Amino acid sequence: MERAPDLDIEELKMTREQYILATQQNNLPRTENTQLYPVGIYGWRKRCLYFFVLLLLVTMIVNLAMTIWILKVMNFTVDSPLVLQSDRNVTVNARNHMGQLTGQLTVGADAVEAQCKRFEVSSSEDGRVLFSADEEEIVIGADRLKVTGTEGAVFEHSVETPHIRADPSQDLKLESPTRSLIMEAPKGIQVSAAAGDLKATCRKELHLQSTEGEIFLNADSIRLGNLPVGTFSSSSSPPSSSAARQTIYELCVCPNGKLYLSPAGAGSTCQSSSNICLWS
Repeated sequence: MERAPDLDIEELKMTREQYILATQQNNLPRTENTQLYPVGIYGWRKRCLYFFVLLLLVTMIVNLAMTIWILKVMNFTVDSPLVLQSDRNVTVNARNHMGQLTGQLTVGADAVEAQCKRFEVSSSEDGRVLFSADEEEIVIGADRLKVTGTEGAVFEHSVETPHIRADPSQDLKLESPTRSLIMEAPKGIQVSAAAGDLKATCRKELHLQSTEGEIFLNADSIRLGNLPVGTFSSSSSPPSSSAARQTIYELCVCPNGKLYLSPAGAGSTCQSSSNICLWS
C-alpha cells in the first residue's frame, strides 16, 4: 500500500476556511439583475418646492415690514397712550348679544356726543362718582362746582343747593334779567359778605316781607338814600328862616308804607309834611 503524502498544518487550516467560506456563499440567496432606485425629490417637484419656500420667505418679510409700518404710523408704543385719529368722526359703539345698539360715543370736530341710558364720570382714586346724568336727574358729586364763564351759570328752572359762594376777591351776583329772583328755605336764608358790601338792586320794587316774624336791621348806621322831602302844607305855620339850612330830618311813614323825610323841629313835623302821601 502506498502511504498518503504528509499535509502541512497551515495548508489544512486554509482548506478548512475556504470550505466554510464556500459553504456560506452557497447558502446566500442569489439576486440577479438588481435595480437601484434613487431616493429624494428631483426634477420639477424640486423646483416647485424651492419656489414655494422662496414665496413663503418673501411673504414673511413683507408681513413683518407691514406690521412695523402700522405700529409706527399708529404710534403703538409701550410708554405712550393709544391714539385714534380720523379726518372726520371717531365712533365707538356698544351692542348687546342680539346686536342691538346700547351705547355710542362719537368724537367729532364740533362736539362730543354720548348716547346711553346713564353717563358717569368716576374718580380714579376712590371710585367716587363725580358726575352722572340720566333721564331723571344730573348729579355732580365733586366737592366744588366752579363755573369760569364771564356770564356765569344760567338755569332755566329752579336750583337747589346748600351753599353758593364766589372765589376769593370776586363778587357773587344773583341776577334775573327778565323775571323775578326768589330764594326760599324752610329754616331761613343767610346772605353774608364778610369782607365787602352787600347790594340788592331792582328795576321796580324791592319787598322785604316777614309773615310770622320781624325784619331786624342791625348796623352802626342805616342810611336810606333818595327819599323825598316833604313840604309844609298851607294850613301849617311856615317854617322858620333856618329851614333853608336844614340838615336834620325826621323819617316819616305814609299809611301806604311809603317813607319820606320831613325837616326836624321841636316836635314831630310828619303831620305838617303829610301832603307828600297824597302824591304816592
